[in-house]
Amino acid sequence: MTSDQTSVLRVVDLKISVNQHVIVDHLNFTVESGDVVAVIGPNGAGKTTLFKALLGLLKYSGNITWRPGVKIGYVPQRMEIETDIPLTIREFLRLRQASTASEASLREAIQSVSLPVAMLDSGLGEISVGQRQRILIAWALLGKPDVLLFDEPTADIDIQGQESIYQLLHHLQDQMKLTIILISHDLNIVYKYAVKVLCLNRTQVCFGLPEDVLTPQQLQQLYGGEHTFYHHLEGHQH
Repeated sequence: MTSDQTSVLRVVDLKISVNQHVIVDHLNFTVESGDVVAVIGPNGAGKTTLFKALLGLLKYSGNITWRPGVKIGYVPQRMEIETDIPLTIREFLRLRQASTASEASLREAIQSVSLPVAMLDSGLGEISVGQRQRILIAWALLGKPDVLLFDEPTADIDIQGQESIYQLLHHLQDQMKLTIILISHDLNIVYKYAVKVLCLNRTQVCFGLPEDVLTPQQLQQLYGGEHTFYHHLEGHQH
């Protein structure tokens, strides 16, 4: 680690292979404290694989260096649990910290994601997809993280719900001084909320300020001619 203590994460020459297939290669980037970093790229580009390596769930070569003592929270795309399981929100959140979670901490977590305290008594199958995503964020916040990793946090939510989730993330970042790394497919979201963007298609295509690196040429290289992303870009004022 360098003496620059504003750096939360440094990734140097990262290579990730799964079953002898190289999924991610030649990745180099730095995340500073308080950054919102968006990871973009086509399906199969290695974005979720990168997150798994950052979380220590996959072997890799190169270096992933987190600031000593940093706490990391992770929010998956969706709740990988049967929603008809007879479990209340309170019971679900207690699975996160069964021995230490007080009623006050559960109330604080659910209020921090703009849900009513009374919802703690609701069953998992009784709430909407958007509310379940907020519950997953509350789950991550129970660990008092410094960094939150979001793997497409609005993949199953309608456009209005997506915007409210991103507004929530922005609010949480301000309130809790969080560093956020998120995977997104929406360039409007990237421009609106991200300080930096990592363009990934198995290797690093670009990294930097969105207005600097998201050129038509870079997007062409990143997405291989998928024009749906250029419509967003054309409507953006630099």
